[in-house]
Amino acid sequence: MNEGTPGRITLWGIEVFVAAAEEGSVSAAARRLHASPSSVSQQISNLEAAVGARLINRAARPMSLTTAGGLFLRRAQTILTEAAQARAELAMQDLSRLTRLRLGMIEDFDAEVTPRLLSLMAEDLKTCHFLLETGASHGLAEKLASHALDVIVAADLGQGADWMEVHPLLVEPFVVAAPRGMVAPGADLRAQLLEAPFIHYTSQHMMGRMIEAHLLRHRITLPHRFELDSYHAIMAMVAAGAGWTIITPLGFMAAHRFRDAAEMHRLPTAPLARTISLFARRGILGTMPEDIAARMRPLLRDLAVGPATDRVPWLIEDFRVLGPQVP
Repeated sequence: MNEGTPGRITLWGIEVFVAAAEEGSVSAAARRLHASPSSVSQQISNLEAAVGARLINRAARPMSLTTAGGLFLRRAQTILTEAAQARAELAMQDLSRLTRLRLGMIEDFDAEVTPRLLSLMAEDLKTCHFLLETGASHGLAEKLASHALDVIVAADLGQGADWMEVHPLLVEPFVVAAPRGMVAPGADLRAQLLEAPFIHYTSQHMMGRMIEAHLLRHRITLPHRFELDSYHAIMAMVAAGAGWTIITPLGFMAAHRFRDAAEMHRLPTAPLARTISLFARRGILGTMPEDIAARMRPLLRDLAVGPATDRVPWLIEDFRVLGPQVP
């Protein structure tokens, strides 16, 4: 990348400064921007020379903004927002002119939906550089808010936030995943489950906290012997007969190697569900977020909902694509 010229304020220099201010270190800013630490450090020095003031106290751990840096950060964020909106407006006139799209996706779509989506978008955006980041919903939301990502697909982020535009994609229920044959047909499901070990999805993630809160509402307290943060690891334990879990159909189906040794059951409580939506900062990307959501809905129907409901027909009642009717 262009290192910039000392004495001139560049858009790249401003982007580097904002990343460093928000991440709290040169190395973290470099990772976020896919740049080298030396390049980030040089850009900060160039910007400070151009504005005639020290903006960041790099001796502090984590780095801290000077008084001048705090003042400049608000202007810098506005500049980046305006630049992003300008790029989007140009791209809306001619999609081939979009040069970069930073997309965040929850891990649930890694194997099937995300690769197909990127392939379809690449057909229209022939010169666009796609930067894909997968992760937990709360982490993706933080990066959207800090301008590190342009668009994210995530679960239940508090859709009322006034700075976001939201395009609902999918609603899915939580289900029980148990070793195949563990649950005797016709017998009390709840009683059988409470006699077996429970494998928790980590409470460090939003989904794990949703499950814990739901269990508490129903006065169910389960030992925390196993607490994992990976669908595959959880499903591997279920398939091996180590216990049962509460998961979503997406999580169950994503564990290809283990799902034939497990089976889904309805929750033995009131239903619990989550909504997955596409989020973007309001008013920045024009119609592009809506267009991406429209591309995703048929993919979700064919690659996510269809295979799951074919396997477990009773899911049709609660596992469905949201939004305009999918052709």
